Amino acid sequence: MLKNLVYSALFAGLAAGIIVAALTIFMLVPMLLEAELYESGMLIHLSDATAAMPDIEVENDWPRNGLTALYAATIYIGFAFVMVAAMAFAQEKGVQITTRSGILWGLAGYGAFQLAPAMGLAAELPGMIAAELVQRQIWQIGTIVATIVGIAAVVFGKNWTHWGIGLVILTIPHIIGAPHPAGLGGTVPPELAAQFAARSLAVGAVGWISLGVMSAYFWRQGNR
Repeated sequence: MLKNLVYSALFAGLAAGIIVAALTIFMLVPMLLEAELYESGMLIHLSDATAAMPDIEVENDWPRNGLTALYAATIYIGFAFVMVAAMAFAQEKGVQITTRSGILWGLAGYGAFQLAPAMGLAAELPGMIAAELVQRQIWQIGTIVATIVGIAAVVFGKNWTHWGIGLVILTIPHIIGAPHPAGLGGTVPPELAAQFAARSLAVGAVGWISLGVMSAYFWRQGNR
């Protein structure tokens, strides 16, 4: 069982990581590079709208793309170990692991690790102002833990008490509220920041659903 868990997590995480890396390189990296131009002063928000945009080449930046792919593969392999271990535990309790349940597992991971934290702290670009880093990290970790516990209570709960407690736990981080700076500002256009936040959520959804499907597939294959 342990061997199957390790191989399932490695293959599923690597496959999902490659998908996320490709989407990140072509959908998010150009926006990051553009934001860096605003941060450095090469571009200025609300300046002459007819000014020429510097060429941003993503395809030829192999060192950055390689590190992006390595990071995505590493982080999703880590997520895969957690997901496959949870699937193994659930299967021991009689839960059937299928492609459909893999999608649901992926959506649960997406909700806990990306969607719920993004409700308070959206993905940020270079040049954006934000609250102190440690405060944001504490809130994000607390939100992830609360969301995992809340989802588990709702999904595996046996009665209205369990479901109600789960829903309350889900809302606690958002009632407390995420830390934000005292004022608004930054060098990045708000339109660019909004598009980056939306694309980050879309890439995350594809990545987590892919991870859930791949984890379920490789886990079932190993159990045959």
